[in-house]
Amino acid sequence: MNTITSILAGLFLGALAIAPSFAWTPDATASSISVSQAVVEDAGHARIPVVIWAPATGEKLPLIVMSHGTGAGPLAHVDTAQALADAGFVVVAPMHPGDNFQEDVSVGKHQWFVDRSRHVSKVLDYMLGQWDGRMRLAPSRVGMFGMSAGATTALISAGGKLDLASVDEHCKKQPEFVCKIMTPAAPETTPPPFVREPRIVAEVIVAPGLSFAFEPNGLSDVKIPVQLWSGSSDETVPYATNSGVIRKLLKGQVEFHSVENAVHLSFLAPCTPESPPFICKDNPGFDRSAFHQTFNRNVVSFFRAHLRGPSSGGK
Repeated sequence: MNTITSILAGLFLGALAIAPSFAWTPDATASSISVSQAVVEDAGHARIPVVIWAPATGEKLPLIVMSHGTGAGPLAHVDTAQALADAGFVVVAPMHPGDNFQEDVSVGKHQWFVDRSRHVSKVLDYMLGQWDGRMRLAPSRVGMFGMSAGATTALISAGGKLDLASVDEHCKKQPEFVCKIMTPAAPETTPPPFVREPRIVAEVIVAPGLSFAFEPNGLSDVKIPVQLWSGSSDETVPYATNSGVIRKLLKGQVEFHSVENAVHLSFLAPCTPESPPFICKDNPGFDRSAFHQTFNRNVVSFFRAHLRGPSSGGK
């Protein structure tokens, strides 16, 4: 359709991905999936563009909010969104104002995740209260998927609290990618509180960053089931200070998956030959397309189990 074509034409230029370059081949059920876009109001702030995947039929459908990583956009995980929609889930993917392929004005600032978590809440308000298909949604069946900064956003939406004052000291001792983009702490400035979203009841967290700032008790209010994915070769968000921290703090709540030989961008949707090489560079021997088939099946299965979603029709 025209709306989605315009998004596909422009997404990720010069950033983490170029949307038309992602490999996405709809299966036989794709004709029963609608893809549309909308704009969500956020009073006093920039409006939030969203892309929505929705099954053409069904009632009491579960809803998944999908949060992209830094510098990306709503189609970063288009194959996963399609897999979820094929399985009977409605998926909404916002483009976070201030942190996307077009702008980075909020990245690294103290408002960064305050803004991102607010976006999630505003998008849920829209989907459950204003979207044309809202009567087909089950408000008690809301999940969230996030990668990288999107994973951090998801944890905050579930009740996590980052200690941003700890970042400077950590970065002096153990510098990692996020240290290059965080601004120095400003103790005299207290940002508004992060926005917790109690409507979210299960989350898939992929290659999370800044997780060390949740220590020691920043995840104590996160009480929902979490599926956590980590690449064994991901140097952007090292396991010990990110996924390892989440596993330690959440303990038995976490269904953990370590992906052998995967780098950070291996979790983005598979590429085509036209994709820019820097977003498609996986380690030798790693088959991103094959991995994503397994990845998507696991994501669908997790949300089915914890949102009591549809039991048939998925992949």
